[in-house]
Amino acid sequence: MELKPGLSALVTGGASGIGKALCLALAKKGVFVTIVDFSEEKGKEVAGLAEKECAEFHSGLEFPVVMFIRCDVSNTGELKAAFEKHFVTYGGLDICINSAGIGEIVPFHNDRTDGSKSWRHVVNVNLAAVIDCTRLAIQAMQTDQKPGVIINLGSSSGLYPMYTGPIYSATKGGVVMFTRSLARFKHQGIRINVLCPEYVQTDLAEKAVGSFIDRVGGYVPMELVVEGAFELIRDESKAGSCLWITNRRGLEYWPTPAEEAKYLLRSSKTRKKSLVTVPMDLQIPHSFEKVVVHMLSHNFRSATRIVRTELRLPLKADHVLLKVIHAGVNASDVNFSSGRYFSGNGKDITSLLPLDSGFEAVGIIAAIGDAVRNLKIGMPAAIMTFGGYAEFVMVPSKHILPVAKPDPEVLAMLTSGLTASIALEKAAQMESGKVVLVTAAAGATGQFAVQLAKLAGNTVIATCGGYVKAKLLKDLGVDRVIDYKVEDIKAVLKKEFPKGTDIVYESVGGEMFDICLNALAVYGRLVVIGMISQYQGEHGWKPRNYTGICEKLLAKSQTVPKGQQPHMRRILSYMHLQTSHREVGADCMGGFLGREA
Repeated sequence: MELKPGLSALVTGGASGIGKALCLALAKKGVFVTIVDFSEEKGKEVAGLAEKECAEFHSGLEFPVVMFIRCDVSNTGELKAAFEKHFVTYGGLDICINSAGIGEIVPFHNDRTDGSKSWRHVVNVNLAAVIDCTRLAIQAMQTDQKPGVIINLGSSSGLYPMYTGPIYSATKGGVVMFTRSLARFKHQGIRINVLCPEYVQTDLAEKAVGSFIDRVGGYVPMELVVEGAFELIRDESKAGSCLWITNRRGLEYWPTPAEEAKYLLRSSKTRKKSLVTVPMDLQIPHSFEKVVVHMLSHNFRSATRIVRTELRLPLKADHVLLKVIHAGVNASDVNFSSGRYFSGNGKDITSLLPLDSGFEAVGIIAAIGDAVRNLKIGMPAAIMTFGGYAEFVMVPSKHILPVAKPDPEVLAMLTSGLTASIALEKAAQMESGKVVLVTAAAGATGQFAVQLAKLAGNTVIATCGGYVKAKLLKDLGVDRVIDYKVEDIKAVLKKEFPKGTDIVYESVGGEMFDICLNALAVYGRLVVIGMISQYQGEHGWKPRNYTGICEKLLAKSQTVPKGQQPHMRRILSYMHLQTSHREVGADCMGGFLGREA
């Protein structure tokens, strides 16, 4: 969800601590905020501050941009009235943040009462009220029939024991597990996540931890907590997620893959989505289906067919059997099916048929040969070799790339990610402080290129066509996006970058190549990884005559290397990059072949 003026948010515990910081941060974005808190004095003070932040976005409204509602969150009636007032005032509810919380005053084992004024009240405020608020927020969002985000405030003490506050720790642990169990609401457009910061400098934390704070590296900055909350709001993929925030590790989702591997198994209903870490359900069939190229044609559908083949065991000593979960779709599939990659090898191409199709896949190791020592059954892995469009694929162990999870995002890291990484780092010898131009930047490899260039500390220019693509690139951190549908690329480069570009990552060809070459700075490097504008379907690439190119290169001491396919044994380390991908499930190939390639 994009944070923008006009959205509305309800924040419990908004009069102090993390709740206060989030109220002010949301108001700075122009979000209408309802502050729910027991403290009327502090609540009205924060409302005044938030109103000043939000007022610059709104004027002349007949309703308040910020409201304060005094409420005991452990009182269901008062809580319900607060949600209803917010809904009526703002016509819906986009964001709900449940951050109200208290600590233990009397150790539970010393409590001589019925618990209503001590440990039981902590449970009511920290856990029962969060459940109640989540329930009311879901109902409001369902009524409005619009996407919504709910963030519950957990704590690192909900992930690991807090010996000085067992009741507090128990309630936060409950919030974590309660929230993680609500991932299914994503299908209704409602994403519910939990934020678990370590110690933040609030009145509550100072009373609870004292001098212990030095042993964990100090307090977590409030800015980092706000950043984490905003990430959970913006990232549409996060539902039932737990974001753990510490000084030691920054923002990290919990459980980590290592923790998750201890308990998470696949069921028959979720086998396409869940992380598989044990071989308990890896049943090896006697045969399996795969896609093969049976005739040479540029029409991928005509060139291929699904066949069933026998799965022969035992494996060769150095081979591995991979159960494919996701397969990557590449433009090169068409060149492969038309036989273009085999021209010039001196053989009759048709004699090589049939050919296994698909260049990359990710899945689970189902079996290993006797000589394989560094791999285990049940291990997630990827391959970059022929045969990815299959339910199972048998390859030499040297082609296996172990990965953390068999997720579809891994596919984007292979051909697309490695092409960008090797082209920029090796061919272009990318440094920091340069101007980098990426053409067709909204494509798969282009997205990696712009992110890698930004991570290296460069000014990044990107070309694309259309508002949606331009917005995507801006979100990825591109400094200047040129939408060729509304701007002239040549004119923009000449006016805004008169000294030229130091590195160009070029995949369009034709007129775009001319523009990029002319915009190249002295000693600049232009890496060519494709020429999509010159692609002529079944006739391949149409060559162009670049008259005078040698003179241009000589005049500015420029270099124009050719990008190459990544080496299969190299694995990309930038696993935190945002990725987009296209995928085909191994058991859904009929649906894929039913579409025009």
